[in-house]
Order: sequence, then C-alpha cells, then structure tokens
Amino acid sequence: MSEIRIYLEGGGDSTATKARLRKGMDEFLKQLKDQARERRWRWNLVPCGGRQLTYDAFSNAGRSYPKAITILLVDSEEAVGNPTPAEHLRCRDGWALDSIPNERLHLMAQCMETWLVSDRDALAKYYGQGFHGGSLPTRANLEEEAKQTVYEALDAATRHTQKGPYGKIKHAADLLKRIDAGKARQRCRHCKRLFNTPNALLTQPE
Repeated sequence: MSEIRIYLEGGGDSTATKARLRKGMDEFLKQLKDQARERRWRWNLVPCGGRQLTYDAFSNAGRSYPKAITILLVDSEEAVGNPTPAEHLRCRDGWALDSIPNERLHLMAQCMETWLVSDRDALAKYYGQGFHGGSLPTRANLEEEAKQTVYEALDAATRHTQKGPYGKIKHAADLLKRIDAGKARQRCRHCKRLFNTPNALLTQPE
C-alpha cells in the first residue's frame, strides 16, 4: 500500500465547494494525513457530493486503485443500531458492502455537524457576538442526538450572529479547520474509530 483515498459524502455539486470541504476536512484529519506523509504515502481526500455518488465513487475506486487503502466516510443519518457500518448501510441504504473490510467503512454519526457541536469554544470564537452556546447539546455521547436535533441546535446557537445561521456549504469547511478533533473523538465514538482504524493501518509494517 502506498496511498490512502477517503471518499467523503458532502461538498455540494460544484468543484469550488468540494475543494473548500476538502481543505477543511484535511485540517480536521491532519493527524492522519501527517502520518501518511511521514511514510511517503499519497493522501487523497475526495468529496463526492451526494450520498449515492459517494458510494458509487468508493465502489469504483476499489477497482481503479487496487493498491490503495480506500475508505468510505458517510453520514449514518440515524442512530446506529447495527454492530458494523456495513450492516447499518445495508439495512438503511441497501448498499452491498459485506465483502469490504470493516476498517474501510466509516460513519459520521449521525451527521458531520455532530463533530462541529463537540467544540463549543471553537464555534463561539468563529461566530462571535450573538452566539448562544447554551443551545448546543450537552450530553457526553453526541451520537445519541438525532440529526435534526443537531441542525436545530446549530441554527438556534448561530441565528443572531453576524455570520448568520449555520449553513453547511457556507460554514462547514471553515469550522472543520477550527474545531478540536480531540473533542470530537471524545464525544463521538465513530469519529474516534475513524482516527484509530486508519492509524492502525498506517502503523503496520510495510
């Protein structure tokens, strides 16, 4: 193996918005990216836009890049009741992933914004005056918060700021550069798993 390719849900439909998300997520995953580069491995983060497009791109990549570690990273969209990402995605989306190694399938549970609300301080600094941090969820396990609840909390926390209410395309990429990934890992077990699993692959003997 000499390359890691992460196929990421999100980024919208345009090249420009996908490039912005790539930069933001690159910063969020900096620890993994640096480890890959220390081993002189190529690093490719590929925002694919829509959910089905992401699955299709990941499926094709397995054939196009047989020597790469290809990773799928999508929202779980709902609480994860099944023991593995493959089973969750098969039940929810009908995706055939049983033949894919489990360590290559990863979930943003229940959505990427769950990671954002893990770092109230970073959000407060970004949005500034008018930010209402008390609207954000306080539970230790943020993955128990429904996707819609997370969106509503972000809207309530940011709607009176100069930047205006949170918008995925407008703000997500910039926020990913600023939040503490350690806080997200602490409160989101699937985020912790994302960091731990590729790290295990990276540290294996070549």
